[in-house]
Amino acid sequence: MSSPPPSTGPIRRIAHLDMDAFYASVELLRYPQLKGLPVVIGGGRRSVDEAIRNLPEGGTLADIPVDAFPRLKDYAGRGVITTATYPARQFGIGSAMGLMKAAKLCPQALILPVDFDEYRRFSRAFKQVILEIAPLMEDRGVDEVYIDFTDVPGGQRDGGRSLARLIQKSILDATGLTCSIGVAPNKLIAKMASEFNKPNGISVVYEDDLQTRIWPLPCRKVNGIGPKADEKLKRFGIETVGQLAARDRDWLIQNFGKATGAWMHEVSWGRDDRPVVTESEPVSMSRETTFDRDLHAVRDRAELGAIFTHLCEKVAEDLQRKGYVGKTIGIKLRYDDFKIATRDQTIDRFTADGKTIRQIGGQCLKRVPLERPLRLLGVRVGALAKAGSPEALAPTGAARSTTAEPAATTASLF
Repeated sequence: MSSPPPSTGPIRRIAHLDMDAFYASVELLRYPQLKGLPVVIGGGRRSVDEAIRNLPEGGTLADIPVDAFPRLKDYAGRGVITTATYPARQFGIGSAMGLMKAAKLCPQALILPVDFDEYRRFSRAFKQVILEIAPLMEDRGVDEVYIDFTDVPGGQRDGGRSLARLIQKSILDATGLTCSIGVAPNKLIAKMASEFNKPNGISVVYEDDLQTRIWPLPCRKVNGIGPKADEKLKRFGIETVGQLAARDRDWLIQNFGKATGAWMHEVSWGRDDRPVVTESEPVSMSRETTFDRDLHAVRDRAELGAIFTHLCEKVAEDLQRKGYVGKTIGIKLRYDDFKIATRDQTIDRFTADGKTIRQIGGQCLKRVPLERPLRLLGVRVGALAKAGSPEALAPTGAARSTTAEPAATTASLF
């Protein structure tokens, strides 16, 4: 391990903390008998588990026999996976995958419904632990945060490893859950580093580790480089971050566009000046996903419909968790030729309801061409206000819609 370069002041140390298979890990606290087994979470919200009906008299949830839990092979529907345990991931199962598709990969996997109330409770608990140790924390969702170690006592010791170990142990003691932490000079590298030793790992990267630890990585490991961009890079013979860094900035701009090309050049050299933002008023909230393969609105209608519903539900959960409502609902598509289409519609009331977001988002989809295959789908809610605020409660004007192009004649098929 290399050592940090000499400096007259504190060296910038940013940590990215990612909870290990968060939803699944919370469920394993409830059902410890499922540890070590392939388990997927998804398909619907928790009401009453089928397994609970098999609860032995006078027993606890931990006493339910494994055979009483439903198997993925018996699932029928359009649901998608929220997360999966590591044993399930070994079969190629991942988040946002359709449950029917996952059943073909691992039919013996057990399936549990989601329990967002419980996940939010554990999310608040582990973040409170962090704040008591390191107050400069940026909330990035239910299961991950950035933390500025730079001026925290112990934050410079061993490049931040000592403080990371303290946070890791404190979270485990308070919640029973494990996490993985990457510590680096900036957010970009810290997020990459948090994946190096999952689960329950700590990875420390210094500035002079760029060539030895970051450059050998596949380009796909850079947050923001999706499968299609990675495929295009490979066609140019660029497979690693180091090979990307070797390309001239102007060449990248010429082949990937001004913004993306310039960004690729910066990230390949490990440059990222974004601060850790502790509090900010969001302009909008969105969720999007890049597909492993191009999907078509007709041929893959069911899968796209399930993914779209899942994204709408996730945006609604984000709004509710952070206490916001919005009245402008939009969608984003990226086609197989990398062209982007966006549409949005402003409704006459503020909302954080998943069904409403899905309904209005579906209306937006009716105004975009759907002949070409899609590589990305996203949902956005803007014009935000704090839930319960005078602005959110005041009557608003009539609904209106905006388009980047004339309305499409192709009707939404999902």
